[in-house]
Amino acid sequence: MTSHPATSHPVTSRPDATRASYDTVAVDYDELLKAELEHKPFDRAMLAVFAEKVRDGGGGQVADLGCGPGRVTIHLEGLGLDAYGVDLSPRMVAVARRSHPHLRFEVGTMTDLDIEDASLAGALVWYSTVHTPLDELPLFFREFHRILAPGGHLLIAFKVGDERVHLDHAYGHDLDLDVYRFPPERVAELLREAGLVEVARLVREADAHEKTPQAFVLARRPEPPV
Repeated sequence: MTSHPATSHPVTSRPDATRASYDTVAVDYDELLKAELEHKPFDRAMLAVFAEKVRDGGGGQVADLGCGPGRVTIHLEGLGLDAYGVDLSPRMVAVARRSHPHLRFEVGTMTDLDIEDASLAGALVWYSTVHTPLDELPLFFREFHRILAPGGHLLIAFKVGDERVHLDHAYGHDLDLDVYRFPPERVAELLREAGLVEVARLVREADAHEKTPQAFVLARRPEPPV
């Protein structure tokens, strides 16, 4: 994987480039990362807490937003959740449907989801905002608040830092992809500003194949006052 620090000029997210990059790498991405969770106990622990919180709240549908080839969607199903996936990349969705034909996967964008207001018991955002600059995250977080039912939970995972890195080669392919790292305290603050209440936060050190610490924030949409 080739990367280099980006220049300091202002940038914005580039969904077309992101979609094209993931369309290009979809098959190899699936093969390379299919078993990744087996080696990440802290990641599995946060997913297990998320699943337990959703089940304790009465259950309901959970959307894996930015699901890629569905590797975490199927993990959520194994944790007892009624999970389905949404991804920007049509080829990623095609791989997910082929690998997990009993689950539902849809093409969609996280800033304009085809999901009814207050309809989800949970939403998972597993490294799927990493191609979005920090100042655009409020657009996503307001959308997550909209689709969550009162009491519903959100789990977001991301890379820790405060910079942008550009990838021009990854997963065996040339591509054009910006990757953003976020300060956990700032992500938690933006979630609060979007009306979501922080429940827990975990920051773990980078493993052997990572360059930065990794963060996980669990939040919920509060119930209206009685």
